[in-house]
Amino acid sequence: MSIRDWPAGERPRERLLAHGAEALTDAELLAIFLRTGVAGHSAVDLARELLDHWGGLRGLLTAGREEFCAVRGLGDAKYAQLQAVLEMARRHLHESMKRGTAMENPAVTCRWLRARLRDRPQEVFACLFLDSRHRLLRYEELFHGTIDGASVHPREVVRAALRHNAAALIVAHNHPSGVAEPSRADIAITQRLRDALSLVDVRLLDHVVVGEDCVSLAERGLL
Repeated sequence: MSIRDWPAGERPRERLLAHGAEALTDAELLAIFLRTGVAGHSAVDLARELLDHWGGLRGLLTAGREEFCAVRGLGDAKYAQLQAVLEMARRHLHESMKRGTAMENPAVTCRWLRARLRDRPQEVFACLFLDSRHRLLRYEELFHGTIDGASVHPREVVRAALRHNAAALIVAHNHPSGVAEPSRADIAITQRLRDALSLVDVRLLDHVVVGEDCVSLAERGLL
């Protein structure tokens, strides 16, 4: 049966308009994105199959183009639409960061960093360059490493801070394993960065480790 033949109160789009997007299941949200199903399957049926295939939304949203387009009912057009939606979400978070101060809204900062770094297959070291009111000036990824490490050079971080005329920094890196617990090396490089930045009157406000969750070294008293 086509979704058009369902009672109005059960159709995903009508439910979203009546109750808000948060009231819908993952499959219903995905069905609205898909718009149509395939022969013998409604958009909701197809959405459920896709979520089962990838083990949930995260697997689907991080799938590569070749893997994504190989599945029945998908293709380049759907892949392009999905990438556009994801980029709009990232930019929305970026605008939220720029409107407020990073340290006054750590939850937004964490969500933004997770959106940027959580699903990267290799370790990435990034900086949030902030002005004197701790508003975001620029985000930059400075170092990329293997699956289990990235070489961080404090001199390059200081140079970037001066280039962006930053008054303060939040640095972050991801753990591809998903375990956000800081290592001894993470703690050591944090202290080296703090000392190097202090020589040019730039404050290191935090070092955030991104995995399934975020861990703040400042909150741990390790800064």
